[in-house]
Amino acid sequence: MALKCGIVGLPNVGKSTLFNALSNNKAEAANFPFCTIEPNVGVVSVPDERLHELEKLVKPERVLPTTIEFVDIAGLVKGASKGEGLGNKFLGNIREVDAIIHVVRCFDDENVVHVAGSVDPVFDKEVIDAELQFKDLESVEKKIQKLEKTAKSGDAEARTFVQVLQQVKQTLEAGKNVRTLGHSEEETVAYADLHLLTVKPVIYVANVDESSVNTGNAFVAALKQSVSNENAQVVVISAAIEAQIAELEDADEREMFLTEYGLSDSGLNKLIKASYKLLNLITYFTAGVQEVRAWTIEKGWKAPKAAGVIHTDFEKGFIKAEVISYENYIAYGSEQACKEAGKLAIEGKDYVVQDGDVMHFRFNV
Repeated sequence: MALKCGIVGLPNVGKSTLFNALSNNKAEAANFPFCTIEPNVGVVSVPDERLHELEKLVKPERVLPTTIEFVDIAGLVKGASKGEGLGNKFLGNIREVDAIIHVVRCFDDENVVHVAGSVDPVFDKEVIDAELQFKDLESVEKKIQKLEKTAKSGDAEARTFVQVLQQVKQTLEAGKNVRTLGHSEEETVAYADLHLLTVKPVIYVANVDESSVNTGNAFVAALKQSVSNENAQVVVISAAIEAQIAELEDADEREMFLTEYGLSDSGLNKLIKASYKLLNLITYFTAGVQEVRAWTIEKGWKAPKAAGVIHTDFEKGFIKAEVISYENYIAYGSEQACKEAGKLAIEGKDYVVQDGDVMHFRFNV
């Protein structure tokens, strides 16, 4: 499954600079709004040390990491929900992503203009929240109008849907995001077809100056306080530092650069880890002489569904899965050694795949 994250934020908060650093796709970064008119897409390999350790043991012809797709979406301004700026296009692009990476400016720089005239991360966040809420409210109200007549005629499902949608409407009118409702799967069916923007999970990226990347600053503190009731993650990154890291080709040079700034991990890695945690994702591996490969699935998936990310036939004709934990594979050094030690398990359709499992599927179509 390909994970798709949309990078959003007001103009001049550092979205395109961050995108360029993450993907090495050189979107035009300019000191004025709307420089990113079409959404730029960058596919980034997910760093996973386990993949390299398996490569050392298996010595395959190729190694294929799993990937994340980052989409740099055009800057948003107040009034976007009514079509201001590039509003309609922006909002349409957000509907297509799995998660939103909301970049918020948390640095002062008189040479970089701010669309609202001054740096205020809480205000910036609320501007975007409001525009997404307005658009969602428009969608919800239209659906309520369509369903009310059916509900009055005695249709039980329509009546239930209207009740849920009224709750969503009240939440949006109160200036809150729909994801704060914590609806069950049964309840979300009422509005699943609307692809609401404020349902999508969010990571807030506090874009700071280089001197604040380890300690944060007052802007970061204010942002964290403002999202404390959202159960949202705030990742502190300096897009300027990430841009410099992206220019370094050698892994050792990158490591030295991070050490100079007192960083244990790059912003890219922090962002990917936060994305996986936010979306409840894990990785399993397939390992053979032709390739060692990582596969992304949702935590809790059973073996047949996990097999389906390789090919739909694997899920349809699933017979069994041969499973070795990553720890055992590394400890014993090979699949054969794991078999001889009794560390290879034969699992059926009810097996819940674990993070790091090395798997081989048997199927028949």
